[in-house]
Amino acid sequence: MPRGQIRKALSGFYYVYHDGVTYQTRGRGNFRNRSLTPLVGDEVIFESGNQDEGILKDLLPRKNELIRPTVANVDLGVVVMSAIEPNFSTNLLDRFLVTLESKQIKALIYITKIDLLTVEQYQEMQQMKAAYEKIGYSVILPETELNQAPIAELTPYFKNQLTVFMGQSGAGKSTLLNQIAPELALKTGEISNALGRGKHTTRHVELVPLYDGLVADTPGFSSIDFLEVEVDELPELFPEFVAVQHDCRFRGCKHRNEPGCQVKTEVESGEILESRYKHYLQFLEEIENRKPKYGKKN
Repeated sequence: MPRGQIRKALSGFYYVYHDGVTYQTRGRGNFRNRSLTPLVGDEVIFESGNQDEGILKDLLPRKNELIRPTVANVDLGVVVMSAIEPNFSTNLLDRFLVTLESKQIKALIYITKIDLLTVEQYQEMQQMKAAYEKIGYSVILPETELNQAPIAELTPYFKNQLTVFMGQSGAGKSTLLNQIAPELALKTGEISNALGRGKHTTRHVELVPLYDGLVADTPGFSSIDFLEVEVDELPELFPEFVAVQHDCRFRGCKHRNEPGCQVKTEVESGEILESRYKHYLQFLEEIENRKPKYGKKN
């Protein structure tokens, strides 16, 4: 039986791409009994007599999944952050990065609205770019909003990857996607608001072939609660902590009150961003305090 990839899911149909052809399929009845929900991005086994009447036989193991947009097997998350209006938020950026790390999705940071900055503000953004690149993240900080250079810098990342856009509300995710691929004609926030539906306009997700890769045509979440990250996992989601934690005195150091903590030493010396460390402590507290509300039932 052929193997394919779900590129679109709509009204109970799954559109599976295989060898240059898209097949309309339905899921097997026993998927529901097995608590399996096929997602866009899933690799599947299917059978089909023709392009309109296929059956999904099985889902292959997925490496990750996102809830908003609902996509599986994501390789790259483009985190779109506004330099100003709304103001750049390192707290929100770090939330996105931690979430992507937890799903083992490579992150790329893209800064918008730089044309509204003063010279001093732009220099601050350059310092921010250098700080996050030192951690290991790719950061695209355009020189002007009007030229195509930042788009040309971004699109090579799409090759052989499944990419999802996400980021700050009002940062221009849809506008950026429209610049990259005008044929998507994504509705920007102003249009949604004019219709009175705000940001909650429900759309199906579709994977669009772009620049030798696939891009989800719906921008993802703009705020994050850590519903799936556990306390023990959080220190592993800050790459700069992982790089030095073997020098902490205690194994399993939480980098909070423990003596001989190398992470705290690096924060004090300026090697690790103080803002990142403060956000880590804040996120740790959020996760610890989440238990009564989100604790798993025994």
